[in-house]
Amino acid sequence: MMTLSERISAFCELGQFFREYTDGHVPHKLRELATELDLVVKDYKHKNAWFTEDNIVYALSHWGNLLSCGGVYNFLSEYSFSERPKTIAVILPGNIPLVEFHDLFSVLISGNRILIKTSSKNPDLPVFICKVLCEIEPRFKSFITYADGPISGFNAVIATGRDETAAQFEKYFANYPHIIRKNRSSVAILTGDETSKELEGIGEDMFRYFGLGCRNVTKVFVPQNYKFDVFFSALAKWQWMQSHNKWANNYDYHKSVFLMNRIEFTDCSFFILKNDDGFFPPLSVIFYEHYSDICILAARLKEMDKNLQCIVSKSNMFGNTVFPGKTQLPLLNEFADGVDVLRFLCNL
Repeated sequence: MMTLSERISAFCELGQFFREYTDGHVPHKLRELATELDLVVKDYKHKNAWFTEDNIVYALSHWGNLLSCGGVYNFLSEYSFSERPKTIAVILPGNIPLVEFHDLFSVLISGNRILIKTSSKNPDLPVFICKVLCEIEPRFKSFITYADGPISGFNAVIATGRDETAAQFEKYFANYPHIIRKNRSSVAILTGDETSKELEGIGEDMFRYFGLGCRNVTKVFVPQNYKFDVFFSALAKWQWMQSHNKWANNYDYHKSVFLMNRIEFTDCSFFILKNDDGFFPPLSVIFYEHYSDICILAARLKEMDKNLQCIVSKSNMFGNTVFPGKTQLPLLNEFADGVDVLRFLCNL
């Protein structure tokens, strides 16, 4: 049985491996693992084109920065973990690179066993990361298993899926302690006085990972008579997405649908901007909506709390506020849907 300090040490070494890999300075003793990771990363263009090399490296870099010993010790200081490990089934999402890592980290760092059900969209990366962790600390091998078919032999469940899938999860796992996550999206509140750097940050919030994550901004609220020119200029770095086949297919399809149905929209050359009161646009489409009173908007968004993951704003009058450019860089204590996974595990 590993102590908490030993588990933390292993994850900190994993974080160091992530940092060294993304910086291109992997030491000789881990070079073989780095070479294998190169192959895993490059192979994703054949398995899941949304998992580009740039996006995978971005996610690895972020987690490398988070997994510092000081940061992890400080984060875990308020928790008290049981000495009797339980088996936690974790059904992994597959929408963006390393979206599952916080759950893997939480289960294993708390001293529990994990039963992993991988996503068909992301079959290899989480398995490889667990392999690296087990190379660093071989005692983790007995704490990690994989389910190829129906899962069984577990004490609690953490699962993520779309609303329809989540409803099935809730019914299927009703008799087990569980965390079931559903569809969420994120929005940005513009005032018109944002700097170019802040607008570029909102572009990062919208288009990093192709907008496939629940922390991605899919809708912007703007003041009446807002001029989008400066905003569009700040999004120039994402023009390359029009040459990404799967993104371009979505863009062309929805543009054609809007044209045929005479639906008003703004063609932004690589994405579509549409005035809409909804919160879940199709891929390649960003919704926008005007507001006249920011206090009224704040009250409306509070009512939408269960549907929103992040609110990007410079103002502190909104809940879950994230500064522009930071939605895809959550801290260790920023749990998905605001549900503290470690507290859930401690209370089992």
